[in-house]
Amino acid sequence: MRSKPTFAALFPLSLSLSLSLSLALSLPPAAGIAQEPAAEPEISFASTELAPGLYMLEGVGGFAGGNLGVSTGEDGVVLIDDGLPPLTDELLAALAELGAEPVEFLINTHVHGDHIGGNEVLGRAGATIVAHDNLRQRLVDEGVSTGGGKVPAPAAALPVVTFADSVTFHLNGRSAYVFHVERAHTDGDAVIHFRDDNVIHAGDVLFSGLFPFIDLDSGGSVDGYLAAQKRILALADGETKIIPGHGELATREDLAAAIAMLEDARGRVRALVDAGRTKAEILAANPLADYDDAWSWAFITGERMTETLIRDLTGE
Repeated sequence: MRSKPTFAALFPLSLSLSLSLSLALSLPPAAGIAQEPAAEPEISFASTELAPGLYMLEGVGGFAGGNLGVSTGEDGVVLIDDGLPPLTDELLAALAELGAEPVEFLINTHVHGDHIGGNEVLGRAGATIVAHDNLRQRLVDEGVSTGGGKVPAPAAALPVVTFADSVTFHLNGRSAYVFHVERAHTDGDAVIHFRDDNVIHAGDVLFSGLFPFIDLDSGGSVDGYLAAQKRILALADGETKIIPGHGELATREDLAAAIAMLEDARGRVRALVDAGRTKAEILAANPLADYDDAWSWAFITGERMTETLIRDLTGE
């Protein structure tokens, strides 16, 4: 089993480069993450073929952003997400090895810069960028984060096709049903279901084997996150391959385990909130302690997951 991903070098790397698209949120580091100068990483992308002409791409050698999906064939290349901005050249090299160039359609699963960091480069190269209405609006209204703060999103990085509920691509002999899930990881999440291939790209609606990051500041919610996961669960069977936003390629069983963990975790925290405990008292009680070994990782520890659940339940 691969080691859990680390974000220890993510923020120094993406912020120091100050490229056109960095992380779409300025987030404080999680407790316990060493803020050491980031060495130049030797990061590349590895591909896993899930069906003929349909691949999952994931970073190896360091943090490369979220997991990507690629559909190739006679109708062109459809790419799902595009990773961190410093690694666009490495991504293009990996696509070239698959014969997946040029990218004609780029689907963004949500607004975070570790998933849309290559938008500007690919947009300038002619890719048609597709995303939910709210994702585009956030980029227009809020811009993107760089080492110097927020800057306007470059026009080439903006989605040019947006949708409110769903859109279906009919390319390369397969259909890709792209649908919105409300107030889940963010308020602009998209899930992609390759129905003919029994493959689902969940974006950050699934952190496989990891505590999830639910971005309350960008419209996410625990209720919406669980509802989105259950919607995906209803589409899956025992043979479904689920590409998570982060973590290893998942199964329906993995998704069911993630749902059970989050529901139980929220129940534990809710019981303490209902008992009148303060945030400090709840954190001191460490209600998710027995989940830590299996689910904690560098960015979302049990403590940070507890903080998210408290805030979601109380609004504070």
